[in-house]
Amino acid sequence: MPTVLVPLFEGFEEIEAVTIIDVLRRANIEVVTAGLLANNVMGAHAIAITADKILDEVDASQFDAIVLPGGAGTFRLREDPRIAKILIAHANANKLVAAICAAPSVLSAAGLLKDKRATSYPSVKAQMEVGEYLTIPVVVDGNIVTSRGAGTAMAFALKLVEILQGEAIASKLTIDMVV
Repeated sequence: MPTVLVPLFEGFEEIEAVTIIDVLRRANIEVVTAGLLANNVMGAHAIAITADKILDEVDASQFDAIVLPGGAGTFRLREDPRIAKILIAHANANKLVAAICAAPSVLSAAGLLKDKRATSYPSVKAQMEVGEYLTIPVVVDGNIVTSRGAGTAMAFALKLVEILQGEAIASKLTIDMVV
């Protein structure tokens, strides 16, 4: 069973985080949510989520993928040296690294997008150093997956399922969820 780490931070975009977690779990992917500082994490729209663990309790190297939701608090991910360390280690091990909305800027800050095709929420484009910036909903370049925002969360999550569990499972979920 593939395993995915989803860090949660104060000000995360709830639609993105919950869509990722829900869709991946429907695909029989083990998802562990980890609050940066605490188990109870408040989203950007005052929806509280209880994370499974606190980031310091997690051995990130044991996960097949790390997936970052975006949101107004994304700067907290950029400022947390643990996140950059995890992202770089995953990328270097050719494990899946994914981010949506403003979170691709975290990948860029870690130096992971210099020679890659990527996308993001439009307002963070200027903060990113990428090989080629695209405006399509989901961009896959090697082991890096990026997406634009809350409106593309379902397509992003289904692409992650396709990569981690195969096209057949992603297609079945698309039918079952009437996407």
